[in-house]
Amino acid sequence: MSEQKTKAAEPRTDATDEPSSHKSNPVRSALRGSSGRNLGLIIALALLIVVGGVTSGDRFLNVENMLTILRYASIIGVVSIGVTFVITAGGIDLSVGSVIGLTTVVASLTSVQLAATQSSWILMVIVALAVGAGAGLINGVLIAYGNVVAFIATLAMLVGARGLAELISGRSTQIVSNRDFLQVMRSELLGIPILIWIFVIVAAAGWFLLNRTTFGRRTIAIGGNLEASRLAGIKVKRHLVYLYVLAGLTSGIGGVMFLGRTTAGTSTHGLLLELDVIAAVVVGGTLLIGGRGTIMGTVLGVLIFSTLVNVFTQNNLDTSIQALARGLILVGAVLLQQRFAARGPRRMKS
Repeated sequence: MSEQKTKAAEPRTDATDEPSSHKSNPVRSALRGSSGRNLGLIIALALLIVVGGVTSGDRFLNVENMLTILRYASIIGVVSIGVTFVITAGGIDLSVGSVIGLTTVVASLTSVQLAATQSSWILMVIVALAVGAGAGLINGVLIAYGNVVAFIATLAMLVGARGLAELISGRSTQIVSNRDFLQVMRSELLGIPILIWIFVIVAAAGWFLLNRTTFGRRTIAIGGNLEASRLAGIKVKRHLVYLYVLAGLTSGIGGVMFLGRTTAGTSTHGLLLELDVIAAVVVGGTLLIGGRGTIMGTVLGVLIFSTLVNVFTQNNLDTSIQALARGLILVGAVLLQQRFAARGPRRMKS
């Protein structure tokens, strides 16, 4: 009986959403599904690279600049992986930027750095991850068990975490002096900075978790129909808590990366980062209403925004124009989502 209920809550694949006339054409079915969406993102990214090459020449196309784009994308990318899970389940997390600021402040406290010097630099990483996961736990409990709307709960955390970071740091910048930590965070593997490797590892783990585990299937099911998931035996409230802890954990990782890149902890780290994160996730193809999530799409969305910023910077365009362009891209992505979401029910009826 429970197995039948669980199967009923399983999300439909792209193939089942297509009319019977399209099922006979696997190429068309693939292009209308996740493969087609990712192909569109790859084409958009390729066009941006071409534009950058034409307008900036060797300054844009050299290896060092490509690594600069990837380094810029790495922190946003890591946090975006966690937020992808939350949005896939029909939630939202506006607090990730402020949580990053809080994690950098706490992990760079003199007492923490002194303890890390006497033991191991890993202590700073553990503290940052614990702070991030703790903030996510508070968000999850308020939303799942306190029945607070996700928008309000995470907005409160956005304000509260930033305020707490300011109180702890006294609104001053705390310099990271642990040499072992800085050496590791500035190191390279096969000529690629460690920050980029962290992004790759987190993205691969996120893809596996969402696409190859029961946890991922339940996340998609909850986003598709929360009540049906509950009736199918999924512990929805507990799962939502796990998702927000996951988002907080990736924010903690982002905080560690900020410390390594800037060698300082400050309450201003991650300011407005949540906007870039949500934009990358949505542009990547994850539905804001939940029920569909894509890690590969998120990675491509992050790379598109990072490349766009780099192209603008190389051409000395005003930051206001950059903000306007990103806003237009985000609105366009949401409009496309609404169009495809509206076509879904009509296909099911046909």
